[in-house]
Amino acid sequence: MLHLAAEEPQSPLLPVWPEIVIGLICFSIVFFAFYKKLLPAINKALDERREAIEGGIEKAEAAQTEAQSVLEQYKAQLAEARHEAARLRQEAQEQGAVIIQEMKAEGQRQREEIIAAGHTQIEADRKAAASALRQDVGKLATDLAGKLVGESLQDHARQSGTVDRFLDELEAKAEAAR
Repeated sequence: MLHLAAEEPQSPLLPVWPEIVIGLICFSIVFFAFYKKLLPAINKALDERREAIEGGIEKAEAAQTEAQSVLEQYKAQLAEARHEAARLRQEAQEQGAVIIQEMKAEGQRQREEIIAAGHTQIEADRKAAASALRQDVGKLATDLAGKLVGESLQDHARQSGTVDRFLDELEAKAEAAR
């Protein structure tokens, strides 16, 4: 060191040559050790990571393809279900219209039966009332005629003839008035 101090002062920017050589030798040893030991481990880890990523991407693409096919199947089933629902709704509307028409026809038939039965009942009641009225009018007419004529019209044949003749005259007058 004495020898170094005796020489000219050295520039602080330039290193000493023996230190540069020793530094290069140490750097080469460390670089070689890293190159042989550490670099293959790093490359192996990077390769494994790349393969895992590529495998994950392939799995994701496969899953996406499968999801897309499931989505297409779902859409097809949904469209089919909508079509089936529309068809069922249309059938129900048609059946409802048929049922309504049948119910209207049945109601019309029942109404006509009720009206016919009512007309029949009214006609029967009218005939019964006319018969009862004819008998009552006949009895009253016979009693009145007997009082007017002064003789008894109790004979049934005579009474029937008189009553019938009287009622026929009334009916004829009623028809003539129309």
